[in-house]
Amino acid sequence: MKRVLLKLSGEALAGDKKSGFDEATCMGVARQVKQLVDDGVQVAIVTGGGNFWRGRTSGTIDRVKADQIGMLATVMNCIYVSDIFRYAGMKTEVFTPFVCGAFTTLFSKDAALDALGEGKVIFFAGGTGHPYFSTDTGAVLRAIEIEADAMLLAKAIDGIYDSDPKVNPAAKKYDEISIQEVIDKKLMAVDLTASILCLEHKMPMLVFGLNKENSIVETMSGTFTGTKVTV
Repeated sequence: MKRVLLKLSGEALAGDKKSGFDEATCMGVARQVKQLVDDGVQVAIVTGGGNFWRGRTSGTIDRVKADQIGMLATVMNCIYVSDIFRYAGMKTEVFTPFVCGAFTTLFSKDAALDALGEGKVIFFAGGTGHPYFSTDTGAVLRAIEIEADAMLLAKAIDGIYDSDPKVNPAAKKYDEISIQEVIDKKLMAVDLTASILCLEHKMPMLVFGLNKENSIVETMSGTFTGTKVTV
């Protein structure tokens, strides 16, 4: 794979702290991504915002406003993680679908591909820029737009299970599963809209645990212990 989109779970970025940032986790991600970049892989990144905000659990805030706060949470995440990446020796650029003053660059496919061509790691913050669309959907959309070879889904759990392993200790992990099965069985590796986009545009996914040591590099090198989602 020469070009990938890496989706980082907000909760995974928080590590054991469960909220905010765990700098050691973020540095570990940066170290692994630098190894990929040094090997000639073009990397784009989308982060979730769950380490700051989960608006859908609120019964008092309007859904549109809650989603807008969530978009800003992903902007904060991307600015933070991109600067960690710079500290690790990479060039970065953060794109958003809406204007954020001097903080970010307004997204266009041409600008994103130019940045990748310059050897930058690019970050897509702010989701799609619209409410009712998750960061998973935004990640798949951007992966399709930049013609990525696959989407790497780094989560707080180490793959896709037939039930929630936090609730069911006997839950079975899939080594490989088709996106059609994910949809039919309502496994929710990503939300339904994101799953259908993957199906329609044949975007494969590799789902793995971020907190396993060297998991990003191992996924790219073929030493893969997560779940491969085929199309």
